[in-house]
Amino acid sequence: MHLWSPILELSFLGILPELFLFLSISTLLVFGSFFNNQILKDGSIVFLCRQFSQISIFILLVTLCLVIFAPFEHQSLFHNSLICNPLTQFRKCFILLTTCFVIFISLSFIKREQINAFEYIILILFSTLGMMLLVRSQDLIVLYLSIEIQSLALYALAAFKRDSAFSTEAGLKYFILGSFSSGLLLFGSSLLYGFTGRTNLEEIAIFFYGLEQISPGVSLGLLCFLTALLFKISAAPFHAWSPDVYEGSISSVTSFFSILPKFTIVILCRRLLFFSFFELFDIWQPILLFSRLLSIVVAAFSALYQRKLKRFLAYSSIGHVGYLLLGLRTGTIEGLQRVLIYLIIYLITSLCVWSFILSIRFQKTNKTLLYIRELNGLGKTNPLLAFTLAIIIFSIAGTPPLAGFLAKILVLFSAIESSLYSLAIVGVITSVLSAFYYLRFIKIIYFDFVQKTSSLFTIDKEKSYLIGFSLLFIVFLFLYPSPLITCLHYFSLWFIL
Repeated sequence: MHLWSPILELSFLGILPELFLFLSISTLLVFGSFFNNQILKDGSIVFLCRQFSQISIFILLVTLCLVIFAPFEHQSLFHNSLICNPLTQFRKCFILLTTCFVIFISLSFIKREQINAFEYIILILFSTLGMMLLVRSQDLIVLYLSIEIQSLALYALAAFKRDSAFSTEAGLKYFILGSFSSGLLLFGSSLLYGFTGRTNLEEIAIFFYGLEQISPGVSLGLLCFLTALLFKISAAPFHAWSPDVYEGSISSVTSFFSILPKFTIVILCRRLLFFSFFELFDIWQPILLFSRLLSIVVAAFSALYQRKLKRFLAYSSIGHVGYLLLGLRTGTIEGLQRVLIYLIIYLITSLCVWSFILSIRFQKTNKTLLYIRELNGLGKTNPLLAFTLAIIIFSIAGTPPLAGFLAKILVLFSAIESSLYSLAIVGVITSVLSAFYYLRFIKIIYFDFVQKTSSLFTIDKEKSYLIGFSLLFIVFLFLYPSPLITCLHYFSLWFIL
């Protein structure tokens, strides 16, 4: 017992941020359950969720401080089930900051839409906790449990608006298909364990090192495992749930699970494919090739026919996933570095887009933005806002010299450097094709003639600042990208070595 006490103490010290976040969530849950009944009697329940939102931002910032000032940088915890290193710290900081921003841009939306249930914030924090554990998991069992903590909270969030048939349908579809993918993940993990006798990712990497004969059971296990992960990031052909869930969920929920879960799963794929399963490169390479090609083709053609904004953004994100998979497909340090650059630019651009969507509200109808055509005449009624949206759209389309162009060109260069010329050519063609449906926004904003346009409510200061800073990043990153590229190259090189 004396031998294990220091090890356990060190392990618990290493997960102090996660412990603090879990205890804070439990405290909020007990507090909300107790005072919810009291407030119901007084009829003042309206403000509870907003107060919890502000408290949650403070909790996340304290958790961020605990991550930054961790007592050690390199450590394996709980018999190497979890790891602690600068790369995992960076990932956790990014997750916490992005969650803070997502909650921040949702504050006025929560108040306006009268989202009164305090469980809304609890579910977001639980999902964040699952993501933090996921990016540092070093064992198949811990990895599966972390994904389930994240996913179960997202299922409930998708169906959170119980009086809406669309939200209920979205939650049900997400739950059924998500449960199927979790079953595939568990089945694949079981096969890998059965044929290797190991669940630790580091031990699995050692087992496959130099192995000449690969069992068909291992190939099947890896196929099921990757299929489940591709579902989580809505890569084609496992993307069918994404447009329906995007459309059915309330906008603040959609903004959350369209940004962070994809970031964590792509980072997980990056670590698994280039660490644990790198020796199986010939097995997982064709899977990513097929998914990548199908993702960008499906996104390019399906988005052409979309009229609803959230469905359009769903197909747009599927196309971005295709470019991310192209960077993973190269199998080089440069490819990994450029995947990180693409991810960060995608996350910041997505925050800007969803800040815009959550801010738009028409004075005449008092409704939020639903259809793309509702942007008619925005260039006349609000020129500054229209110009901002145009810059964002051009960046997403990959127009030079904006940040989106830098992300796409770096990924395509990594494909060319790896002699994947056919993939690079398909990427360029689909990027040109996608420019058509992105330019449709510019046509609607500036050139579609409407006799009567509905004025918009003024955007609150919080979102204005966030949109402004995001816009500066999008515009000026191309002029001086060296600090970001150098920093992410260091992380990629450190990870591989």
